[in-house]
Amino acid sequence: MQLKIENLSKTYPNGTKALDGVNLTIDKGMFGLLGPNGAGKSTLMRTLATLQEPDNGNASIGSINILAEPMELRKILGYLPQSFGVYPKMTAKKLLHYFASLKGIASKKERDEMVDYVLDITNLTKVKNREVARYSGGMRQRFGIAQLLLNKPKLIIVDEPTAGLDPAERHRFLNVLRALGKDHIVLFSTHIVDDVKDLCTDMAIMNNGQILLNESPQEAVGKLEGKIWEKTINPEELETYEGTHNVISSNFKQNNQLNIRVLSTNQPSDDFQASSCQLEDVYFSLLNNLEA
Repeated sequence: MQLKIENLSKTYPNGTKALDGVNLTIDKGMFGLLGPNGAGKSTLMRTLATLQEPDNGNASIGSINILAEPMELRKILGYLPQSFGVYPKMTAKKLLHYFASLKGIASKKERDEMVDYVLDITNLTKVKNREVARYSGGMRQRFGIAQLLLNKPKLIIVDEPTAGLDPAERHRFLNVLRALGKDHIVLFSTHIVDDVKDLCTDMAIMNNGQILLNESPQEAVGKLEGKIWEKTINPEELETYEGTHNVISSNFKQNNQLNIRVLSTNQPSDDFQASSCQLEDVYFSLLNNLEA
């Protein structure tokens, strides 16, 4: 089963073109949609989740036309938005039973089995009797994954799920998603490059409503291998180097020095050192429209 997105476009009443002819084909596994805030990622996610309609284009998964058959899509969809509310006085276990009933699981035995399963896969079994409103941010996000798994979805959409999580919670949450990617199509949007690098087998980089790149992280990095150079400079020299070199990024080091990373087919000068390409280099070079 594949998710196919064809020429999706969306312009809001204020003139913002959130989607500009988006085309993607997504197979089973973890697919990362990487881009800055305002790139159009959430608009694409909401469109695929049938929460809004595009101006033009089509989207399908298997034999289901997502735009023409939204109720059929929702039967196989698991969706986790950027933020969601919970009933403040209900435990995770009771709330999952409630959601399972809403999703049509009438049998108490079947609900028990499914709730136990989703609590286990999201590592929440030990805190199943705690009120969800008292969960940490990472635990609440894992609860979000638990509730979306109740209807055994084939397509899982998660929108900026690691924003605001501390490193340990982010690691636990990504491990849950990584396990799900073995058996589902998981579309995962983020502005955090490391999320995609650590997690995804395929990805797209998006900005201003357009897809700038669509390939695996390894392929993207490989194309810039041997073209990344770095050098330590004084901060006041940065503007000069930005005017004469393709500066991808700059980071402060000790003693208030700057490490700059430059995109170039050849060594810019003897004082530049070759550096291994990172996915972050690919990301920032595309956003800044830099070419070697």
